Formats: sequence, structure tokens, C-alpha cells
Amino acid sequence: MTHRDNFPNTLVDAILYFSDEDTCREFLTDLRWPDGVRCLQCGSDRLGKISTRHLWRCKDCKYEFSVRKGTIFEDSAIPLSKWMAAMWIYSASKKGRSSHQLSKDLGVTQKTAWHMSHRIRLAMETESFEQPLSGEVEADETYVGGQAKYQHEAKRKHIGTGGAGKAVVMGLLERHGEVRARTVPNVRLSTIDPIVRENVEPGSSVYTDALMSYTHLDDVYVHEVIDHAESYVRGHVHTNGLENFWSIFKRTVYGTHHCVDPVHLDLYLGETAYRFNTRDEKDGNRFIDVVSRVAGKRLTWKELTA
Repeated sequence: MTHRDNFPNTLVDAILYFSDEDTCREFLTDLRWPDGVRCLQCGSDRLGKISTRHLWRCKDCKYEFSVRKGTIFEDSAIPLSKWMAAMWIYSASKKGRSSHQLSKDLGVTQKTAWHMSHRIRLAMETESFEQPLSGEVEADETYVGGQAKYQHEAKRKHIGTGGAGKAVVMGLLERHGEVRARTVPNVRLSTIDPIVRENVEPGSSVYTDALMSYTHLDDVYVHEVIDHAESYVRGHVHTNGLENFWSIFKRTVYGTHHCVDPVHLDLYLGETAYRFNTRDEKDGNRFIDVVSRVAGKRLTWKELTA
């Protein structure tokens, strides 16, 4: 990429680097079309440039489009310079950023910042995984949120059936590798067992706590259990890696955001998991990767608040 030589390494450098809208558009264009811009409708490379409107016009199908079209930036009146700053903040901050703080950082309303933050989380989310987890894999579940008796009735229907009405989250961690986490309706065997089998390669070692929902894994896995009523570590048998991830995630929810709607919890999980899985990357490389994911993902206000 043409920007690598003098690409920023810090937030301050990034704000200065992306202060010009033309630079932002050029950066996005290079990421979306490294082999040259092509029409989003017919795929033709016979394009004319409408410089005054920052659009391309296809000479074959007459379709007009901008670099924002078909991305999380589509139909947004926010300058790309502010979008780039926000994306750097979310890709670099270990525990994320609240929409209230982002609104102060960017000089936009809290409502706008909240919509922007969820669009960025959507870009960070991994929709599908290339291969199953293998080797030594930890499986665990946790509960997020306040007790049901303190929650509004309209929100109770969106949460799971465990932990006194809290939302239920299930996670898998390949040791020295990636984590995968998602909300689940409950911790029953019919819910937990298929998730493990879908994401973990047969023959792998799977370490869990004493939850009965894991008891049928012995048929295709080397399944070992650590009973937390007795101890938390027995040699190599433990789930401390996932406990570490849960700690980061809960600090993100309770410490940064304070209150998260269960409906959107998977987006927050995806954001935290992405940063965890790219923890060895430099902030600049992680930022480039996040921006490269914006195409094909849209989240309108109507969809977000539905």
C-alpha cells in the first residue's frame, strides 16, 4: 500500500494524517480496490470520475458510486476524518470507548457517536471462521448484566435463562490462539454441546468446568474437567485463559460502558474478541485491518433500534 512508508503509529499522528478528506478517500480507495476501482454494480473498470462530487460513473451501466457506497460510512454526514479517528480509537483501546466519551472526542452528539460505535463494531466482527480450533481448547460460560428483578420488563425477554436473569455468554479459547464468544439463550446441553462440536476439531483436548452440559464431549475429544468447587488449576487442566478474557470483557462492559443492552451484547463481544485475537498486532496494522472490513457491512439507524 502506498501509505505504509509514513503511516501513523499513534492516535495524535493518525488525527493529523487523516485531517484531509482527500487523504481519507484515497486511503479507503486503495484498501477497497487495490487492483483498481471497479463498478459496484457491473464490475466494469471503465469508469469516469466526477471530481466535484467525489463520485465514479460507470461508462457501461451508468451507475454512480462513491468510496463510501456499500460500507459502514454510507449515508453518513460525518466527515471521514472523524470516522478515521473513531476507528483508530476503537481498534487501539483495550477496553473500548463509551459513546458519551466519543461524542466529546469528535464533537458530535451522543446519539451520532452511539450509531458510529456500533457501525465500527460491526466492521470488527468476524462473521465466519476459516478453520476450527484445535490443540488445547478451553470452554467456559459466564453471565453479564444486573439481576432480572432490577431490569425493565421490556428488556427481560432479550436475556438468557441463567444467572438470576443475566445474559448468558459462551466462549471457546484455543490456547496461545484465538477466542470465540457469543451470547446463548441458556447453558443446557442442547445449546452448549453443538457449539463446541461446531468450533473445535475432533481429537482436540477440551478443558471445561464441571457443568453437566459438557459431559458428552468424551466421544470425540480428550475432555478433562476442573471442578471450581475444589480448585481452579490441576496441572494443565484449567480455564484460566478464558477467565482472563471474561475479565477484560466485563471491565469493558462495566467499566467503560456501565450499561449494555442485551440485544447488542454480541457486537460488544465481537469488538472485544477482535482486539484480543489481534493483541500482538501494532495499532496501525490493526487499524488498517478494521478499515479494510468496512465494505459490505451496513447498519442503519432503523436496524439498530429495531
